[in-house]
Amino acid sequence: MENPIGAMFGRSPIRPIQEHMAMAQNCVVLLGEFLEASFANDWTKAASLQQAIRSSENGADDLKSNVRTNLPKNLFLPVPRSDLLELLSTQDRLANRAKDIAGLMLGRKMAIPKDLVAPVKEYYKESLRASEQALKVIQELDELLETGFRGKEVELVEALILELDELEHRSDVSQIKLRAKLFELEASLPPVHIMFLYRIIDLIGDLADISQKIGSRLLVLIAR
Repeated sequence: MENPIGAMFGRSPIRPIQEHMAMAQNCVVLLGEFLEASFANDWTKAASLQQAIRSSENGADDLKSNVRTNLPKNLFLPVPRSDLLELLSTQDRLANRAKDIAGLMLGRKMAIPKDLVAPVKEYYKESLRASEQALKVIQELDELLETGFRGKEVELVEALILELDELEHRSDVSQIKLRAKLFELEASLPPVHIMFLYRIIDLIGDLADISQKIGSRLLVLIAR
């Protein structure tokens, strides 16, 4: 006999939401390649990577629109429609932020001071680890639904989200240290450049913050 729960999942938007998160994560991964190109002052390669980020973000936007259009409004949706839309919107911010960083840096051909390259690399990697963890959490969403948000699967997801919170905290600590390093260099850099460097630091930190919020949105689903 056909499993009615499986049939319901087949009509649910869970898989497209997971695919959307994978697209958002791809934007963050491509941003790392973009940053490497910018560190090398290879703005031709950086421009190509910025377009790749933009293309991936556009793909995520198309998928987001499709999910919103086709999201069931009946009572058989496994979780509240509004919660799924909130989760989708949060994921979308991750792709948008990666696009924002690449666009701002490319537009100004922003060179990161040599003394900051190594800490910026590590800072980005911490945000990347957070977004990777957020993707891992979202990949468990279909399993959560299958188990009815009960049992060991919930414990597993809650543990993953705790790890995600810790990764976001590490990013916050690194941001404080990086801003302190930039403060030491302020006298040797043009004021406008300093202003945009602080902005880039904030935006890279947003990647970890948004990733943590994705985990928080999933906790809302579990709590219901």
